[in-house]
Amino acid sequence: MTMTSWYHNVILNTDNYKHCHYALYPPGTEYVSSYIESRGGAYPVTLFVGLQAYIREYLMRPITLENIDEAESHCREVGMPFRRENWMGILNDHDGFLPVEIEAAPEGIVLPTRNVLVQLINTDPKYYWATSFFETALLRSIWYPTTIGTISWIAKQVIKQAYAQTSDNDNNQVIRHILHDYGARGVSSQESAALGGMAHLVNFNQSDTVPGVLASKKYYNHIMPARSGPNSEHASFNAWGRENEASAMRNMIEKYRHYGVVILLTDSYDHENAVKNIIGKELKSLIQAGPGLIGVRPDSGDPVQVTADTTEWLIESFGCTVNKKGYKVLPDYIRVVQGDGITLDSLRDIFIEMERRGLAADNAVFGMGGGLLQHCNRDTLNFGQKTSAAKINGQWVDVFKQPSGASFKASKRGRLALQFKDGDYQTVPRDSIPAEENLLQPVFRNGKLLKKWDFSELIERSERSVPASYYRPYTEPMIIAAQRSA
Repeated sequence: MTMTSWYHNVILNTDNYKHCHYALYPPGTEYVSSYIESRGGAYPVTLFVGLQAYIREYLMRPITLENIDEAESHCREVGMPFRRENWMGILNDHDGFLPVEIEAAPEGIVLPTRNVLVQLINTDPKYYWATSFFETALLRSIWYPTTIGTISWIAKQVIKQAYAQTSDNDNNQVIRHILHDYGARGVSSQESAALGGMAHLVNFNQSDTVPGVLASKKYYNHIMPARSGPNSEHASFNAWGRENEASAMRNMIEKYRHYGVVILLTDSYDHENAVKNIIGKELKSLIQAGPGLIGVRPDSGDPVQVTADTTEWLIESFGCTVNKKGYKVLPDYIRVVQGDGITLDSLRDIFIEMERRGLAADNAVFGMGGGLLQHCNRDTLNFGQKTSAAKINGQWVDVFKQPSGASFKASKRGRLALQFKDGDYQTVPRDSIPAEENLLQPVFRNGKLLKKWDFSELIERSERSVPASYYRPYTEPMIIAAQRSA
């Protein structure tokens, strides 16, 4: 799809009111330093991802005379001041690139909220206003993929806990294939699908969100980013008619089983009948003959109960083994695929119920749609960009807000640094630690990308050991439930 000219016009990728702010700073302002953080919220940590995609897509494109004309026309139409010489100066003095430096934490890092992730400052005192001008687009480019990456990361910790309690296969390469991204149709735009789907791939190797796969390759050089496989939908299955439901499933198995996986919808009419009689009896010998995995996919009902019920019905037909931890496991050629109604809470509750019934976590794999890519907003993790320091008439001054009605919005002061000390991260004044201890690294300056992260580096950082407090609110109920049933 070809975007209209304004889509990549950085002068218009902002709020209207940003165009009047250049005149509101104190006389003598030379430099303005801002930072971005999560100010707390639904989760105790963030997995930082997405900045490099934004820089490469938007900030490495110079503004043009046509961009300036277009922006001036827009501002006149909406009744907003437009200072043309500001942008003509950037065009002539800096070849159209924003005179800004951005430094950031390494992408893929998982750290507690209320820590600086990004810090930026203008590089030319003539353009002190530029630091905050593109806040709207910059903040959006960070809060959304970082929030999705965080949700996905916490889901991974829930899965790891379930496997540690009930499975003999609790290794990372197995776990990376347990949660599939089904969220493309549930998001607000293709770019959302790209950024959110890309963020999920930091934690898992399974996705049907094509834009996310492509974005991870384009912006971070991801190699073989995701796996998928033949899956069914109601349109093609229901076209066979209720009386031919078994024929529809047989046709799919015969057409696609050589791909290594076939996922069969079972809720078109009567899920229990489809599992017990069609899959468990009529197609049983075909399924057992192999090759590959048959996924049995309920797509409605209470996800907690239907996942456990389906597993037990399949055990009745196909049998099971008991692993070293004493939990039942289906044969390798068949699994439940639960992709409806999955959220962090329902995922955790499914594992609790499975364990209560003596069923290993191995028996099911999962997909998340809206619960992964859409059920969040900027306030989920209270993201904000705030100015913390300004140089005015040669003197640095702290800049901060401290609203009486919302203490969590109190902002940081001064130029900042991110330090890893005593096993955890903390934000400190920039001049309080040696430069080599500051984890914030320059990644962009005046139109140039200074540091390019590879997706493999994001994955490696996301998989480092972290304190249990980072994910305990979601895994502790699983531990308590297991202790009660022991």
